[in-house]
Formats: sequence, structure tokens, C-alpha cells
Amino acid sequence: MNTAPPNWYPDPQDGRLLRYWDGNEWTGDRQAISAVDAVQGTQPGGGQAAKVPLLGARAYAKRQSQELVDALAENQRLRAQLASIGGLEATELQRLRDQLAAQVTEQQALLGNLRAQVINTREEQVLQEIGIYEYRHPLSDAVAYREALKQLQGEIKYEARRDGGAIEASTTWTVNGSVTEGRRMIREYSMLMLRAYNAEADNLVRSLKPYKLPSALERLDKIAITIERLGKTMQLRVAPYYHELRRRELAMTADHLEMVARQKQYERDERDRLREERKAYEELTRERAKLEQQQQQYRDALTALEATNKKDTADADDLRARLEALEYALADIAKREDNISAGYVYVISNIGAFGENVVQIGLTRRYHPWDRISDLSNAAVPFRYDVHAMHYDDNAAGIEAELHRRLADKRINHVNQRREFFRATPAEVRDHLQALAGRLLEFNELAEAVEYRQSLAAVRDMNPE
Repeated sequence: MNTAPPNWYPDPQDGRLLRYWDGNEWTGDRQAISAVDAVQGTQPGGGQAAKVPLLGARAYAKRQSQELVDALAENQRLRAQLASIGGLEATELQRLRDQLAAQVTEQQALLGNLRAQVINTREEQVLQEIGIYEYRHPLSDAVAYREALKQLQGEIKYEARRDGGAIEASTTWTVNGSVTEGRRMIREYSMLMLRAYNAEADNLVRSLKPYKLPSALERLDKIAITIERLGKTMQLRVAPYYHELRRRELAMTADHLEMVARQKQYERDERDRLREERKAYEELTRERAKLEQQQQQYRDALTALEATNKKDTADADDLRARLEALEYALADIAKREDNISAGYVYVISNIGAFGENVVQIGLTRRYHPWDRISDLSNAAVPFRYDVHAMHYDDNAAGIEAELHRRLADKRINHVNQRREFFRATPAEVRDHLQALAGRLLEFNELAEAVEYRQSLAAVRDMNPE
């Protein structure tokens, strides 16, 4: 069996090398260690030879043998390459060295990333053991809340990981007289309780609705109280600060969900308003084109009559009267296009859909305002609307706003101001509208509700007493 030469021992700094010991200290002389020496090399200082179990004799010898074979093969390949190209230039050797150095740097960076991922994975495993998971949080898509949520979740994770941060418990508990066993049992019970608490808290966040916030907070409080009651013997409870963090998470989530709901409703209402404005503009444009076409026809007809010396006839006077009416209509259209406040204030009701004494007060700039009522009647209501008033005014927007202000205490939806429903009688609205607009051409206090009343009659016929 081969042994190391005298005074050569395994290098304490690198087990793959032999280093010379001169009797007093290590020298700088080193040489490669053999397979047998790697296993049976001795350290200086006397006594029995200490084995150096690096990889095991056979495994190490096999690996060294394979590395030697690979090195010889690589040497042969390089020699063949060198012979084929007649030698490598110094610049090419430098390029290869730089390339190898870059590959080493890249692999080292990859190794560092992998090590970091291993650490993060271990941390995530610890968090999962206590019931904290990375799920899609309702606040994740809100830009304004994202940073606040990130900070809050980071604080929750920190307190959950920290000993005594999320669960408080007795530190003097013993099991079979052993304090160590007692601490281990307390730690296991604490993790179990924290896992149950976090599972309930996460479920409340996922299923939260804004109007359910008070009940969600109450349920979370009850969970904390239950855990404290069950852990009373070991003085175990959810830490008040950690419980407050999870309550804040619920409150932030509820605020965000309410904000998103209002924003979506506002966007829907704004789309409806823009669509109504577009329809009004298109109607005015079509009507102006129609009137201009008629105006041109009447002018051509009047010119033809005047050319035949019939300008004082009844037909000519009729054409002039029509042209005057058309000019007035075109001027009215131009005024309405320039004045965004002009339009029709309408007062409508739908007894079959909303019951008695509920009216809707709105504004339309449509040239044919009854088309607006038709659109509303076709918008997911069971019966058609009844019209109590359709009043045109150059300041229709101001009149509508003042009506809404006067009836503010009777408004049904106090959150969305574009929901223009009021719990008032048509007579009340008539009095306010007359005070603001002056004389009203027409106002119907009675809601006919023809379809609704016919439906009631049909039901009575199907279910006679």
C-alpha cells in the first residue's frame, strides 16, 4: 500500500494536498495527495495515524481516477487542436481565458441566486407552518394601497416569525419536570393556535364585503377570545399588537373594496352620461341637416315662383312662412349646441318598479326628449315610465340642480348622486318646479301606470277569491 513520503502530511488548509512538516512548523512546500494518502495520511505530532475521511477511499479514488482520465483526454484534444491550427496566438489564448473567467463569474452569480432562493424557501416554509400564505390579496391590484399593503403584510410576517410576536404564552411550563420539554410543547401549541387564527383571518379577508366589515371584525375578535380561553392553562393568547395588525388589514381591505365599487359605478354613470350627450349631439346634427335641406328646397321653390312673377301669390307667402319657421328652428338648434345648460327637465315615475310616491328628476339635451324616456323604460325595469313633466329651459341644468338640492333630504341613494330618485309626490315636485321655472305648460300629477294596473288585474283574474 502506498504511503506518504516522510514528513509529508495532509495539508490542514486543503485536504487535497500534502504539505511538508520540518519538525517545528509547516513549510510552503506542497504536492498533490494520492488516493491512499487522502485516506491514511497522518498529522504530525505523534500518536496513532488519524484517518482523513474526505469522500471515502473508493469514492475518492474513483473520482480522482476519472478526473485524471478527463484531464488526459482534454490534453489530447488541445494537442490535436494545436497541431491542426499550427499553434494558438497569444490573443486567442487571452480570449479563451477571458471567456472562461466570464463563465466562472456567471456560474458564481447563479450559485448565489440559488442559495438566496433556498433561504427564501425556508422562510416561506416557516410562514406556511404558522398559516401565512402568499395568496392573491384583494388589495393587490390597487395602486394607492399596494405599498401600504406590502408594508402591513411585511409587519404581519415579521411578528409571526418573531418568538412571542404573534402568540404570547407561559415561559415556565414544565413537562415531567423538564423545562425544555415544557418550552417545546408551548412552542408547538403556539404554532397550532397561530395557524388556526391566521387561517380564519385570511378567510375573512378573501370573503370580505365592505358592508360586512363590522361582522368580520367581530368574528376575528371572537376567534382571538376563543384561543385565549382554550389556552388559559398555559397563559396562551394572540398578542394584542398582532391582532390589531390583522384588524387593520380587514379595515384597509373594506375601504379599498368600497372605493373600487364606487369608482366602477361612477365609470358606468359617466359612460351613460357621455352616451346620452353623444346621442343628443347626433340628434341635433341630424335635425340641423334635415332643416337645412328643407330650407334649401323652399328657397329653390320660392326662387322659381319669383322668376314667373308669382312672388305675391299665396304659395309664395306659404313658402316664406315656412322659411321663417325653419330659420327659427335652426337658430334654436344653434343656441342649444352652444349652451350646454339648455335642455329638458323631466319628472317621471314607475309605480310598478319603485312603488308609490317615488319620482325621478333628470335632464336631457336630446332634441326629441321622449326618446330619453323610452331608453329608460327599456333599461331593465318591468314597466314603462309615466311622465309627469317635460319642461324645456335655457337653464335646465341649473333648475335640475336646484330641484335636487331642495329635495336632498328625500333622496333615496345618498352615496351615488347620479341616482336621481326621490321619495316625494309629484305634487311636491310640481310646486318646486313652478317656483323655479315659472309657468308650466303641462304637469300630470296622476301616474297612469297602464301596464302595471293591467298586470294587477290579470293576477286577480287568475286567482279569483
